[in-house]
Amino acid sequence: MGRVSDLYRQRVASGVLRPDPAQEAVLPHMDRVLADMEATPPPKRSAWRAFLGVGNPEPAPGARGLYLWGGVGRGKSMLMDLMAEVAGDIPCRRVHFHEFMQEIQAGLNEARKRGEQDTVRPVAEGVARQTRLLCFDEMQITDIADAMIVGRLFQVLFDQGVVVVTTSNREPEDLYKHGLNRQLFLPFIALIRQRMEVVCLDSQTDYRQNRTGSQVWFAPADAAAKAALDDRWDRLTDGAAPASCMIEVKGRQVELSACADRVARSSFWDLCGRPLGAADYLAVARAVDVLLIDGVPRLSASNYNEARRFVTLIDALYEAKVRLIASAADQPEQLYNEGEGSFEFERTASRLREMQDAAWGVRD
Repeated sequence: MGRVSDLYRQRVASGVLRPDPAQEAVLPHMDRVLADMEATPPPKRSAWRAFLGVGNPEPAPGARGLYLWGGVGRGKSMLMDLMAEVAGDIPCRRVHFHEFMQEIQAGLNEARKRGEQDTVRPVAEGVARQTRLLCFDEMQITDIADAMIVGRLFQVLFDQGVVVVTTSNREPEDLYKHGLNRQLFLPFIALIRQRMEVVCLDSQTDYRQNRTGSQVWFAPADAAAKAALDDRWDRLTDGAAPASCMIEVKGRQVELSACADRVARSSFWDLCGRPLGAADYLAVARAVDVLLIDGVPRLSASNYNEARRFVTLIDALYEAKVRLIASAADQPEQLYNEGEGSFEFERTASRLREMQDAAWGVRD
């Protein structure tokens, strides 16, 4: 196991990264996590306790995680990637928070079918058996189903000796802000403060901005933008006739109106106007290399549900490195400027800007 600070400096020396004082200030905190883990062996359960299915009664001492928050595009995810890279023999998993919670909810459903009285514990213990360092990208809580279980879930993970490192755009006290039954969520915030060191990455540079590349975002979504997307479709598919396709997701099907050779095209309303969720968008992201979206509208309280789905879709495409080509009412930073959800959309706008880079994705 190495040190994050050493790898960071190697990348700076090789020209892969630019030195950033705010990022450098975070490195000792990340090194501290790995050093603590190396000095603290994972908790052991006796054979008798394992036979009884009883978890550890006390949290694992000295294994305090890290909650890294700050503005979009400041390098939080990059730093966490470096940490996962140097973890060495520590069983480590790097996963987007949305995807992880989808897996947890699926596990809870299976536990209910088995008649488990405590559905969270066996699911959390299953995670702990495979992972000691859990690295989350973009922790945010918007779903009440997630909000109601994260406290219990993380308590069991911590008790099992799992160390959590996560990035977020918000400090812990702003998670699930204004959410339904938020008072039931507050103990989770206290748990974060207790079991994770909270550090702000206060860089003045957004590394997702000021990128150059071939145009993939067309605004406004007028006839010229449609013609541009038609041209891109023809170039990417060698003029193939579009045909609809079905993607299987947990026993149901998600339809994309046009598909050819792992290139797909759909309207905003077909993708975000229907009651689709993270699992559906993750499946779409796995099924395509390039996605063309027609007609992204301005987003506001009047289409809040559609806006939330669009955010989830972009998260899935971003994590899967899918090339996005779209027409929209305006540039990403101007799509959602006020009302509930506009703060969260700053991260999405930053990602949309980064995804316009010529090197993004696997095809052009």
